[in-house]
Amino acid sequence: MSERSLTHLDSDGRARMVDVGDKIVTKRTATATGRLVTRPDVIALVRADDLPKADVLATARIAGISGAKKTSELIPLCHQIPLSSVKVDFDFTSDSILISATAKTTGQTGVEMEALTAVTIAALTLHDMIKAVDAAATMTDIQLRDKTGGKHGHWTRPAGAEPVEGRPTPSKRPRRSKPRANTAAVIVASTAGAAGTREDTTGPVIAEWLTAAGYAAELTVVSDAEIAREMARVLKTAPAVILTTGGTGVSPTDRTPEATLAVLDRELPGVAEAIRSHGLAATPMAALSRAVAGTARDTVIINLPGSPGGVNDGLAVLDDLLPHLVAQVSGGGPHA
Repeated sequence: MSERSLTHLDSDGRARMVDVGDKIVTKRTATATGRLVTRPDVIALVRADDLPKADVLATARIAGISGAKKTSELIPLCHQIPLSSVKVDFDFTSDSILISATAKTTGQTGVEMEALTAVTIAALTLHDMIKAVDAAATMTDIQLRDKTGGKHGHWTRPAGAEPVEGRPTPSKRPRRSKPRANTAAVIVASTAGAAGTREDTTGPVIAEWLTAAGYAAELTVVSDAEIAREMARVLKTAPAVILTTGGTGVSPTDRTPEATLAVLDRELPGVAEAIRSHGLAATPMAALSRAVAGTARDTVIINLPGSPGGVNDGLAVLDDLLPHLVAQVSGGGPHA
């Protein structure tokens, strides 16, 4: 049988289990990856561990490890092998959960299928855990990335080898547009404001402040449940600055920090702490704010409280800080 023949078929084309009895015993590893594509608001819920089924990542990790151990029971022609280690990890983009699994053994056959099974079972478990809020989530890009051991030694997936034409993998994320200079967006998270049962008094104040600072500002008011979706939409328009107001407290409906963290590349904890500190001089309630700040590529995103006083405190901090921050992020100005 030639080197390029299918090893699981005999000379008559019948399925067979490969005889590995004469192979040498070596240390073998394999790493596989995949991803579950879902909505930004679901990503925020998973990161906050706030889904109806709790401990989402922990459950998926255990399921992936268990799946690797049962690979020979699930795939008919796989060998039973003694696994020395199975590691399952997760990472996030704005709209997907990235899954990575590495399996290890010392034996006469490889662990590629164990790594791939771990990723697949972890992805299936994630889908089961989030289907109550996103039944349309998609499992995709499950692939072998790397393996070592055996007579072929070390193999790494060739650069640019995509499992599906045109579909991004965890190592090839879609690029966001360069932010437009002197543009800003204001997002008000207020369920009552979005329903028209309460007048929004904070968004116009922020928009007016931004206009005075030289920004062309867009203002939208959305319910707390829609903040993640609106954050993702606004970010696609590539403003230089996004300021949010509302949804930063500890109410069960407050979701602005989670929606923000889901899209940030880098956090700026000092900015959020400076705003909290300024507010504490006026009221101890400022300590309850969970507001965050950071950058998504070159867009600056900062959460402000939902009260008029809290907004004024935040803008007072940003008066001197924001121009310097935007200049740094865009690659100009002095660096701290």
